[in-house]
Amino acid sequence: MSEKMIAPSDPPIAFHRPAVSDEEIAEVVDTLKSGWLTMGPKTRRFEEEFAARVGAENAVAVASATAGLHLGLDALDLQPGDEVLVPTVTFASTGATVVHAGAKPVLVDCERDTLNFSLEDAERKCTERTRAMVPVHLAGHPCDMDAVADFAAARGLRVMEDAAHALPAAYRGRAIGSISELTVFSFYATKNLTTGEGGMVTTADAELADRIRMRRLHGMSRDAWKRYRAEGSWRYDVAYPGFKYNMTDIAAAIGLVQLGRIDALQARRQAIVDRYRAALADCEEIELPAHREEVDHAWHLFAVRMHHDRLSIHRDQVIEELNARGIGTSVHFIPLHVHSYYREHLGCRDADLPVASEEWERMISLPLYPGLADEEVDRIADTLTDITRRNRR
Repeated sequence: MSEKMIAPSDPPIAFHRPAVSDEEIAEVVDTLKSGWLTMGPKTRRFEEEFAARVGAENAVAVASATAGLHLGLDALDLQPGDEVLVPTVTFASTGATVVHAGAKPVLVDCERDTLNFSLEDAERKCTERTRAMVPVHLAGHPCDMDAVADFAAARGLRVMEDAAHALPAAYRGRAIGSISELTVFSFYATKNLTTGEGGMVTTADAELADRIRMRRLHGMSRDAWKRYRAEGSWRYDVAYPGFKYNMTDIAAAIGLVQLGRIDALQARRQAIVDRYRAALADCEEIELPAHREEVDHAWHLFAVRMHHDRLSIHRDQVIEELNARGIGTSVHFIPLHVHSYYREHLGCRDADLPVASEEWERMISLPLYPGLADEEVDRIADTLTDITRRNRR
């Protein structure tokens, strides 16, 4: 740890700052001048280039990852009473979209090291009504996808990966987005690739992709988006009671540039992770995030965990002290079973999800984004180390 004291006057460090350059701005301006603002040619180009990047046969751009999850589940035509295995350590939309699709989410505990979906617990929770599973690549660390595929195949389950954190990531050399029947990505403002709001669904199944494309825009016939172009027609058909989940060309314009920059942005993330690891390696009060050898980690988050048995204060107080010293943090995530909806509607108890119930209380996500300067990384690490050492048992 550096001996430099943190001055109260040091400027605050935000938890996130978007990596938007003049190139993205110019592409958006070009879109605005083109006169085509909603879903159109740039959205289609973004889909094609994204599919090529992750090695997917098909990519469908949507308004958000939440929209993508809902569309994916809807396209699987789940029936009332069907169950879907969902990790409890995830964002709200992973569980909520199962409810919106008319099925029942069944919450699954997490692995101790990666905090990803526990297949051991999934085995206990699987019933004759289970139809699908939604593994989440938490923080950008891919799940054990070979084991997931074997588990699903043995039980006849459909698999949709929640890859909101996992671009660019890979499992045993295979890009996330090219492995399962469906994969959903997020381009929210804080993500490794952002369009402000937006998402993408990838699949090797052309029929499934066409179903999602149609349902993302009111269930209208395939080329309905062309109806305002010269070659289009005002006449269209609604073949399904669909949704308003399409991406806009304004968002796609940002995405196209971000996709071209993703390798450079990711290299900077990795450099920050390496710097954090070196700076915090000797801090015995902190557990650093896991990284298994068989994966390429997207490093969307750098989530450390407090060793409460070595500290006289709780994680919440550590966050308060970091905030008091001008450092923004977050927690990813408050597990679904902790929230009132799931406790009331599913009867969830902490005892049913013991690992998640224990581990989430120790988690702190530190700032991690390409615009974070080396000196800011050092200050964050120094401050966190100082707080923990001052509060040793």
